Amino acid sequence: MDLTRDSCQFLVIDDDPYLTRFLVTYLRHKGHSCQALTEGFETAVWLAHHDCEVVIVDLKMPKVDGISLISFIREISPRLPIVVFTGLGYDEEQMQAALRAGANGYVSKNLPIEQLYCVLARVLATAQLPHPRGSVDTHEGQNDG
Repeated sequence: MDLTRDSCQFLVIDDDPYLTRFLVTYLRHKGHSCQALTEGFETAVWLAHHDCEVVIVDLKMPKVDGISLISFIREISPRLPIVVFTGLGYDEEQMQAALRAGANGYVSKNLPIEQLYCVLARVLATAQLPHPRGSVDTHEGQNDG
């Protein structure tokens, strides 16, 4: 596996169409492929038909809350890195809930976009390590029916 490649596939899930357009444009400008969903409930269908390497999720959306969405993504794709991008500022309770649900990191929308990019790069680097310290490969929770 090539850990130094320049291009990754991102999925942005945020109800703000201006923000999603900005992020998609920014990430594509950096040489990545990026898709966006403005409705959280579209995530399952999208992930069933597309590949991505990192999901960026907003916590506060009208129809689907971000914590539930993170849990859902984690169930269908246990290793897919998830970064929370939130406009809530720093809310310790929300961040802890997001991390418990399975998020790999989080960034405030109030910070410069470069901060998000640094967190994405760090999460990707960690996710691509062969066996991250402390993670054990088990088949727990995977049952056939």
